[in-house]
Amino acid sequence: MNRKCKRRNTRKAFHEFTTGLPGCFASQRKQLRYFVSIVILVSITSVASAAIAGPTVSSPSNHFGHGKQTVLQAVDTNANSKWCGHHEGKPVQWQLELSEATAIAGYSLTSGGDVPSRDPDHWVLEGSVNGKNWTQLDQQENQPEWEKRRHTKHFPINNRGNWRYVRFTFQFDDSTHYQLSEIAFDGVSMEGVKMAAPPTMEELRSQGKTFSKYLGPKALAVPDGPPTANLTTFQHEIRPLLEASCVKCHGPDKQEGKFRIDVLDPDMIDGDDGDWWVEVTDIISQGEMPPPEEEEVALADGDRAKVVDWISQELLVASQSRRSEQGHTSFRRLTRYETSYALQDLLGLPYDFARDLPPETESEDGFQNSSEMLQMTSSQFETYQEIAHTALLKATVRGERPIPVQYVITGASAEENFLSSALKSIENLKKKKDIDSQTKLAKEEARLWKPNKNGSHFINLATGRGFSTRSRYGQNSFHPLENLVGAPSISDYVLALPVNARQLIDLGDFLPDSGTLRLRVRAWRSSTDSPSDPDLRISFGYQPSNNSHTSFPVGKLTISATADRPKFYAMDIHLGEISRNAFRGRHPLGKGVPNPSEYLIFQNTHPGGSGGGIHIDCIEIIAPHYAQWPPKSHQRVFATALNSEWNPREIISNFICRAWRRPATEEELNGKVNLFNTIRPSCDDAQEAMIEVLATVIASPNFLYIVQSPEPTNFELATRLAMFLWSSLPDDELLQWAEMGRLSEPTILSQQVDRMLVDKRSDRFSQHFVRQWLGLALLDYQEVEENLRDAMGQEPIELFAEMLRQDSSILDFLHSDYTMLNEKLANHYGIKDVFGSEFRRVNLQPESRRGGILTQAGLLTMNADGKHSHPLKRGIWLLENILHDPPPPPPPAVPEIDLADPRILEMTLKERMANHRDDPACASCHKKIDPWGIAFENYDALGRWRNEDSVGILFNGDTLQGMDGLKRYLIELRQDQFASAMTHKITSYALGRPLRFGDRISLEQITAKTRREGDGLKTLIRNIILSDLFNS
Repeated sequence: MNRKCKRRNTRKAFHEFTTGLPGCFASQRKQLRYFVSIVILVSITSVASAAIAGPTVSSPSNHFGHGKQTVLQAVDTNANSKWCGHHEGKPVQWQLELSEATAIAGYSLTSGGDVPSRDPDHWVLEGSVNGKNWTQLDQQENQPEWEKRRHTKHFPINNRGNWRYVRFTFQFDDSTHYQLSEIAFDGVSMEGVKMAAPPTMEELRSQGKTFSKYLGPKALAVPDGPPTANLTTFQHEIRPLLEASCVKCHGPDKQEGKFRIDVLDPDMIDGDDGDWWVEVTDIISQGEMPPPEEEEVALADGDRAKVVDWISQELLVASQSRRSEQGHTSFRRLTRYETSYALQDLLGLPYDFARDLPPETESEDGFQNSSEMLQMTSSQFETYQEIAHTALLKATVRGERPIPVQYVITGASAEENFLSSALKSIENLKKKKDIDSQTKLAKEEARLWKPNKNGSHFINLATGRGFSTRSRYGQNSFHPLENLVGAPSISDYVLALPVNARQLIDLGDFLPDSGTLRLRVRAWRSSTDSPSDPDLRISFGYQPSNNSHTSFPVGKLTISATADRPKFYAMDIHLGEISRNAFRGRHPLGKGVPNPSEYLIFQNTHPGGSGGGIHIDCIEIIAPHYAQWPPKSHQRVFATALNSEWNPREIISNFICRAWRRPATEEELNGKVNLFNTIRPSCDDAQEAMIEVLATVIASPNFLYIVQSPEPTNFELATRLAMFLWSSLPDDELLQWAEMGRLSEPTILSQQVDRMLVDKRSDRFSQHFVRQWLGLALLDYQEVEENLRDAMGQEPIELFAEMLRQDSSILDFLHSDYTMLNEKLANHYGIKDVFGSEFRRVNLQPESRRGGILTQAGLLTMNADGKHSHPLKRGIWLLENILHDPPPPPPPAVPEIDLADPRILEMTLKERMANHRDDPACASCHKKIDPWGIAFENYDALGRWRNEDSVGILFNGDTLQGMDGLKRYLIELRQDQFASAMTHKITSYALGRPLRFGDRISLEQITAKTRREGDGLKTLIRNIILSDLFNS
């Protein structure tokens, strides 16, 4: 909604508030230069000064005020305080309700302590017994200016009925603010008055929509015909306003921020200052400029709206013109993660093929997939060639199916493995009958069969006998079975793992070099007392010597089975993708160092930290494991050669179509077939030659680069869509629609978006977009307990994915009544009854201090310094990542805070920031940054709640009362800005390029359409994909 619409709505609201007033008052309304309606509802005690306990004051219009200038200050009997705030050109209500209706003879109003223009000069007083039906009690028009500051005026009331509510409708000459020091009524005591609950976030969300420029009837009115600059309006109406309010600080005599507004070219179609005009309209529309405290250059709301409307309209016209001229091609290589996913989907293998590639540099918007950052060096190209060849070798096989090694480890086999030497010693002692031997026998058996039940141990549940053990340098290695066997029957002899206990199982050096290790454990919970399921964490490792050992997690199994119904849990470990013991096969096993053996570690990592033990009666290991032969990866490469003679042309054609995301041309196909025929004689067989040829397909620019031409083909559209939502190649269905030339049809395209977003591969979109959008990589370097840090990093990704599934409003990112938690993170937040390591949706109580992304621990922690919160980091992050309004870079030679200065050391962080703002070189930037960051101060360096002063005053004078105030401000007054920011961020990621001035009109259209359709996240993504911007 533009400012003109806002003013019309304000006039309408004022008319509704004052319906029934005398005609003289109504006629004078038309002559007002500006007004704002303030409704004050007051319930009065009796004339006899009978005080009624528990009066309640509220503001149904959400003008509660902030800090020490709230509605309560109007009735605190202290003229040095006041009720003051930013009226935003809308009705402002103040309500006091008592327990019974009473009579009133007169009232008094006291002016504020400063800025006379903020005092009221027109008002109407009405009374009501039920808060619904109102009777006029008094009216005052064109009141002269108060004689002095904090001056009290008294007014009698002739209509002396009994009223439970009283309300004023005020008008103010001031264009931005209202104020009153005191409101009093004859013989009425305000003792014990309290503030009622503020409006709910949902009510604020609805209120905020009324201010949206995108939801008004004339939003985005782009004129038909050739674009022309409206310079006449600029010369006669806009330039005089800018000269009066802006040139003083941004003109020939003074250039604050090194910026002159008087030299900007108003012709945004043919001029070069379009980006500057974007900055101008942003800061004017947000009330940041002209400075609200400088009355001599202040813009009246009507004039502010006129300037913003003209600039906005000219920007749309200019953007439309530039878009038709600038072209929209994008050409970039795949990112590291896109390369890995593309090879995974092409070959059907879950390996991280691109881990040896260097990391990408982030763009200005924080994205790694931006075309301006994705060049390729010659050394990188060599790495891509190596990756292509290695990937094909891993995907294909030769000869007969290999015979796997198999381990089956039970309680009985563990006893034999760990205790064989001790048991032999005991048997020898049993044969001796002397007293010393018998005494020694008793001690040995007592020591041997005394397990440490606080740690891992083997125990026979039927007899209670058990033992604890530890492995040493391959001395207790398990050996594979000579012949493959099935799983044994369920046994009472189990490996018991209490919480945090770990057991090492040494596998010797018998595992193959590559292939998949299939691990199966038959397990169950040792007790059902704990409400959450324990996690069995699996690590792989080796220890060549005392001073050299390595272990790393390779997976996790959540154990939910119970003792009456044990269950096998399975996971795969890809041996060729993990670090291995370099001494395997090079040194005898069990002969000291270096030790060639490898092991698995089983650890109970119960998320709750107590209860939840695990029992395991069977561990089965098979390597290499193949579900079929040849494996699926081999079939994806040589599908046409499995049941027939080799047809090189057919194999190459099929592979190219999937790898290059389009059919090969006849020339391209002939070139690859000729290459195969040329190198075939020098290779051992046709498979080797074919792998060499297909490696050139993968190392080709046709695979490594994404091309979007000015008029993209359906195949290019399929690639852009798949890279956006899956970070990978289009699948067969997308390619089929592209081949038919129908993918670009809106109905088909929309159906494919829905299908792709429910596919498991869309989790990649949630992960990589959210990590880059929010800058979550910073969290990886924070010193936080590993499981908690992992949960912190996953929370925003899980929230995004949940909102995508439900098509929830993007405003839920600012605040929601739910979040996504696992037990670890819930415990960190103090939220009860969340169990297990898996994330799930958790509804929050109204008093919860969570909800949305602003209060998520991971984002708060990464924007701290490890020990202390960091309001500056948090404020910059909010402006850059959430509002897409980055502060300007610091000027050169900015003085750093001298921490060696004792005076500085004695200051609090907020005092240091205030001291820093006092420096003229720092003030302009920090006035914009600091208040946003201070609002986060209720959260410590790990995102935990604390009671801390967190009131920030924005550059435009608005007050943020901590995190609650920040959320309320954004939801009520910055919905459009956040919606535009989300559109910009997701579109930039979707296109894989920085957005330009010519894209502005399309972004505005996408934002407006999404807002009109309910702000859904999935709706926004669909609108981006269906837009001209995505399809051109």
